[in-house]
Amino acid sequence: QVQLAESGGGSVQAGGSLRLACAASGNIASIRTMAWYRQAPGKQLELVAALTSGGSTNYADSVQGRFTISRDNAKNTVYLQMNSLKPEDTAVYSCTANDLRLNYWGQGTQVTVSS
Repeated sequence: QVQLAESGGGSVQAGGSLRLACAASGNIASIRTMAWYRQAPGKQLELVAALTSGGSTNYADSVQGRFTISRDNAKNTVYLQMNSLKPEDTAVYSCTANDLRLNYWGQGTQVTVSS
């Protein structure tokens, strides 16, 4: 089992920055990929960024060049640095961890970008 706890959401004006954090606990050694998803009202769930245990990253086209996913192994934490935020980035952002059997989810954190 893996438990995830997100933090760092909030409200910001367009052009601003936020950093989300996802602290993992439990069977951390089993995790192969950690990722951030988001869901805006009335829209489908969208993969924002992913980071494998080998260090490979993947980003949605809509955030490429603006968002960066990274990790601090000592703190068992994955971060999503979000720069140049746009109103269309407004959504609930959720952290996930995959151990090749299950996908674990955090509780989600709201990000609101005003124009």
